[in-house]
Amino acid sequence: MQNIAALVFPGFELLDLFGPLQMFGMMKSDFQVHIVAESKAVVESNAGPSILAEVDFDDAIDHDLILVPGGMGTRQEINNTRLINWIAKAADEAEIIMSVCTGGALLAKSGVLDGRRATTNKMAFEWVRSQSTAVNWEKQARWIEDGNLFTSSGVSAGMDMSLAVIARLHGKKQARKVATWSEYEWHEDSSYDPFAKIHGLV
Repeated sequence: MQNIAALVFPGFELLDLFGPLQMFGMMKSDFQVHIVAESKAVVESNAGPSILAEVDFDDAIDHDLILVPGGMGTRQEINNTRLINWIAKAADEAEIIMSVCTGGALLAKSGVLDGRRATTNKMAFEWVRSQSTAVNWEKQARWIEDGNLFTSSGVSAGMDMSLAVIARLHGKKQARKVATWSEYEWHEDSSYDPFAKIHGLV
């Protein structure tokens, strides 16, 4: 059993969080999810629906993976020193670190991505890139795997990334099973990214 610490904050993007968690949740005997926030509270998403965070930054939990979603809330949280410090500490202890969409900005601000390859939401690419010049940002990628770091493009791309994480931990055959159980067409090619062209990055 591996523990996933899934970060939430006001204005997080629903699919950034629940898309990957759906994939991991298809393997309940292998992954246990903990919803983490700055305080134990109900946290509202950018779309409106809320989630209860039962773990806060002061709780000591053993986590093997961390998941950082994006969303409009990242524009405020980028200046939240306590949240950025939690990410840095949690990432240092984790086996695998994941970000979806503009969650990459929070990883970048924490220093976790320094010297590493990463990608992010293509519509918000320049804003995310401005958070750190120490990151090797790639304009065209559905997701990027660099060592123990997985970063994805926008919103739905997080599901493709999470299946890549499952493939790494449990094999590609198992990842394909999860995609089939979810009736989801997995883009197995991490370079698949038509949105980079749509948004004028390439």
